[in-house]
Amino acid sequence: MPSSAVPQTESLDDLRSLISADAVELSKRLRAQQLRDFPPAAEKTIRNFSPAEAARLIGIHEGYLRQLVSEGKGPPPSPNGRRTYSIRDIESLRADLDSAGKGIRRYIPRRKDGERLQVISVMNFKGGSGKTTTSAHLAQYLALRGYRVLAIDLDPQASLSALFGHQPELDVGENETIYGAIRYDDARRDMAEIVRSTYIPSLHVVPGQLELMEFEHETPKALLNRGSDDSLFFARIGQVLAHVTDPYDVVIIDCPPQLGFLTLSALCAATAVLITVHPQMLDVMSMSQFLNMTGSLLDVVAAAGGTTEYDWMRYLVTRYEPSDGPQTTMVGLMRSIFGSRVLTHPMVKSTAIADAGLTKQTLYEVERQQFTRGTYDRAIEALDLVNGEIEGLIKQAWGRK
Repeated sequence: MPSSAVPQTESLDDLRSLISADAVELSKRLRAQQLRDFPPAAEKTIRNFSPAEAARLIGIHEGYLRQLVSEGKGPPPSPNGRRTYSIRDIESLRADLDSAGKGIRRYIPRRKDGERLQVISVMNFKGGSGKTTTSAHLAQYLALRGYRVLAIDLDPQASLSALFGHQPELDVGENETIYGAIRYDDARRDMAEIVRSTYIPSLHVVPGQLELMEFEHETPKALLNRGSDDSLFFARIGQVLAHVTDPYDVVIIDCPPQLGFLTLSALCAATAVLITVHPQMLDVMSMSQFLNMTGSLLDVVAAAGGTTEYDWMRYLVTRYEPSDGPQTTMVGLMRSIFGSRVLTHPMVKSTAIADAGLTKQTLYEVERQQFTRGTYDRAIEALDLVNGEIEGLIKQAWGRK
């Protein structure tokens, strides 16, 4: 046995010692792995896009894109004659198209005066329901289409942060999560100081890490020792978001897999709620308990003055296998109960999304040639259908056609 290995269980006298020893060793190994995969100076980037992808992101036909290129717009071809488009090239083309539109903004879909910031809380208190995968792909989808997006990682496990290139153990220090802005003591920071840029210019992130659990621990104390000027826990996320409203169109909050004070505060800050659910009996039974608990707690919050009115609330079926009979039956049951509140398009289970996640990437970041063409195309189509449906709900909330 290597000298660095954890001692065998027989030499440990209690569960506390066993857990502590395992935690130390696992943390050391993970840190070494992260340093190999993500050196301190490394920065995550977004790939270039093909002409077909660029045209789809802008919202024009590929033939029109070729016409714009013939007019001298867009990037020059590479030495091999192929032309690819960076996200900055795409943003520049959007700006050119809108500047020629005589004040009509068709290609930069930012919210207008009178359209309120859309805050979407993605939640379920059962792990494995696809919350983080949904949050990451939705945030990137909207940002790639020209919306200004803020993604907030509210989960102490910080998987969303890792997908966006911020390793919680290496890159996120004390007071650098949203806890730094909503904490109860004098160490509280301005929300704007915590927001970080990403490799997509119109996508910013507030990372997470284990310090988020401090809010769960400190809130009961704050409720007992509340001063006259202190806001209650459920109002705190909404209050700090109000300080950064102007630069964004949409905020995506990846909630933790538990119904605690953080989740309730995210619910009260939200203008919309997206509940992810895997169509298996145990998962749906768990969601039933989740809905009962959430309803009861929101009654208490509403009685104390919390906000519980939303533009929309939807259920998203995730990791769906159309050929699985019991799953199809469960989806049918959900549609019979919830009707149109179940999104029309499910997120199908895909090896492409799972394989991309192994390298801490989303499907929007990886190259198509890394996968079998059919596998990649089916997964991208499913993602775009789901995210496009949610984009439609956002526009509807703004009163747009």
